[in-house]
Amino acid sequence: MIRKIALLLLALPFILTACKGPAPVEQATPITRDQIVAQMRLLDENILKVQAEEPNTPEGQKRVVPRTINKDGSLSVVEAGDWTSGFYPGALWYMFEMTGQPEWKEKAIKYTELLEDQQFNGANHDVGFRMFCSYGNAYGSTHNPDYLPVLEQSAKTLIARYYENVGCIRSWNFNEENWQCPVIIDNMMNLELLFWTSLVTGDSIYHDIALSHALTTMKNHFRSDNSSVHVVDYDTITGEVRKINTHQGYADESSWARGQAWGLYGFTVCYRFTKNPDFLRQAERIANFLLGHPNMPDDLVPYWDFDAPEIPDEPRDVSAAAIMASALYELCTYSDRGDIYYHQADKIMESLSTTYASSPGKNFGFILGHSVGAKPMDSEVDVPLNYADYYYLEARIRKMDLDAY
Repeated sequence: MIRKIALLLLALPFILTACKGPAPVEQATPITRDQIVAQMRLLDENILKVQAEEPNTPEGQKRVVPRTINKDGSLSVVEAGDWTSGFYPGALWYMFEMTGQPEWKEKAIKYTELLEDQQFNGANHDVGFRMFCSYGNAYGSTHNPDYLPVLEQSAKTLIARYYENVGCIRSWNFNEENWQCPVIIDNMMNLELLFWTSLVTGDSIYHDIALSHALTTMKNHFRSDNSSVHVVDYDTITGEVRKINTHQGYADESSWARGQAWGLYGFTVCYRFTKNPDFLRQAERIANFLLGHPNMPDDLVPYWDFDAPEIPDEPRDVSAAAIMASALYELCTYSDRGDIYYHQADKIMESLSTTYASSPGKNFGFILGHSVGAKPMDSEVDVPLNYADYYYLEARIRKMDLDAY
């Protein structure tokens, strides 16, 4: 998938007029592979401690994977149905790919198989996150045919949420008194499962639904400046847009940082599978919005929302930066601006690997700190998040693949 990169440009054709907000300082030198290994071993030890002391959540569900650090300073270990449950097994598969050490394969198999029942969980769109990050990476690493039926069932579960009159997969079921068919920009990330399943099985239904969702999202989620809204609610009968909202951003009109990163990654994936030039152009437009935004800090780790009112004193969102870096490493292989995107991905990774990396032995073993889950709800603000680590590891591997040529 990744082709050889041309020589990097020494001077970029645009200048980032960045807002030099304060950044946390964890360590001055880039985190090494050995330090990442040590952190991930520590995290595994701490998961086992929580599972031994508190095996179930307050709702009685089995604790499975680490998500973040709670407000009381304890490690948050969540059940298989949590939307983030696929990221930790996915990170373990990336550890196996990065190191070749059997211990990571063994751990990855164990944590992946804990999610098997989630192939039938159609409560929301997150089946793609749960299952393709876990079972998708499992199949990619092992080519074990036993994983294929699980992935196909996961895709069937996801497309059951498709509304033909809308042309999109419904994201959420909650807040039904206000929303009919809410679609969030995050949902672009689940299309990879559908495109891939269509390719493997030869059944075009998955491809067709993913394509419809991407085209409808491209039409209705983006503003004239190429920023994305978070939630678009559709009329289930007419397919018309009813309202535009945010759920995790600062305001309905603002640009929530992780949402912009989801869009960048999602449309890059859509181009990979379809080679539709409109998707490539959309990914480039989002990348240029992000990289050229006047409120993007010098280190390219964005504030949690580009329009947050207290910039430069707002929290950064490392998860958004990690998603951006991984997406840019893929986008650079398709775009005429590839040298620029590669260079900027490197800059993000340098920041994440130094300023935002956990000090050795800290943060229960999470690799990165300083992410933001949902600031309006005061939830997961300035903490590690498992998906930040997942996309950071993915970005490291993508860079390794690029530099190998």
